[in-house]
Amino acid sequence: MQLPVHSLTGEVADHIEVSDYVFAVPFNNAVVHQAMVSQQANARQGTADTKTRGRVAGSTRKLFAQKHTGNARAGSMKSPLRRGGGIVWGPHPRDYRQALPKKMRRLALRCLLSAKVRDGELIAVQELDLAEAKTKEMSRILSALGVDSTVLVVTPQAVENVIKSARNIPGVKIMPAALLNVVALLNHKKVIITVAALRKADDLWGDKLAAGV
Repeated sequence: MQLPVHSLTGEVADHIEVSDYVFAVPFNNAVVHQAMVSQQANARQGTADTKTRGRVAGSTRKLFAQKHTGNARAGSMKSPLRRGGGIVWGPHPRDYRQALPKKMRRLALRCLLSAKVRDGELIAVQELDLAEAKTKEMSRILSALGVDSTVLVVTPQAVENVIKSARNIPGVKIMPAALLNVVALLNHKKVIITVAALRKADDLWGDKLAAGV
């Protein structure tokens, strides 16, 4: 598959050959959904905790006489029925992690990258190496490339000037190719990716690894 490569002024400067195994995959809704749910579940800390009536601090004395008061029978101030008492069926620390086969996770990434290409939402650029950190320069580049929505900028590795230039622009996220993930792709409408990052993505998820994945 051929992808157009843009300059930072928005013009098509070249074309690059990319792997159909990564960028021309039919969309698999079930796999993408499962990968998204798994990633979000694995991000949960699972530290929420509530106290049952046995863990609430307080006296164990009977609140008032069993009979002849006109009130319901009450034996403890720790009862869930009373303010400050224990919590019934509340959350306790647990592990929310969901295991996902490596093949499925990589397939989900390839499905989303392919969908971005088909929808014209993946923009390849020659390079993205700013001489200095300037938000105005990053805004100019995004405008030249026709970005008017949320965008994920993918570089081969973390580039300090690019990160600093984009961190104050709403809806823009910078990410190295190796950390590309399903949730990030779903949360951003467009993807700007450098040629070097494309090559790295091909090495990470391309058909070279298909036999051994």
